[in-house]
Amino acid sequence: MFEILLSEDIAAPPEVVWEVITNTEDYPLWNTFVVSCDSTFRVGDPIHMKVRVLPFMTQPQTETIWRNEEGKLLDYGIKAPLGALTSTRQHCLSATASGGTHYESVFRLEGWFAPVVGLLFGAQLRRGFGEMTRGVARRSGEKIAMQ
Repeated sequence: MFEILLSEDIAAPPEVVWEVITNTEDYPLWNTFVVSCDSTFRVGDPIHMKVRVLPFMTQPQTETIWRNEEGKLLDYGIKAPLGALTSTRQHCLSATASGGTHYESVFRLEGWFAPVVGLLFGAQLRRGFGEMTRGVARRSGEKIAMQ
């Protein structure tokens, strides 16, 4: 298994953070890793993304929405044939006592091909998901400042 777990306490309520995550039109303003995204976010529907794993190249990525608990959890991924690879991506939000949000970013690869992907792209994936997590926090703060 290969896993990236990041968390950030954000000084914005979960509704604002959720809006940042699900407002795909604004991704180019804050997200340097997933540079474009399109989805209904309905369970079973696709999520079409362009991902910049390597700094000089974006690649298309289509995954499936597995769970959507509005304002709390967005879970999507892919399952490759023969148990080769399962990719899980989760955005987890919970309210804090101060009125902010505790945000967890989870990326997990499982299957017999996961160690290969981790070896080849682990550093780039850690960088990308780190930038994305900081971007969610930054954009949420900007939205609060605009109100």
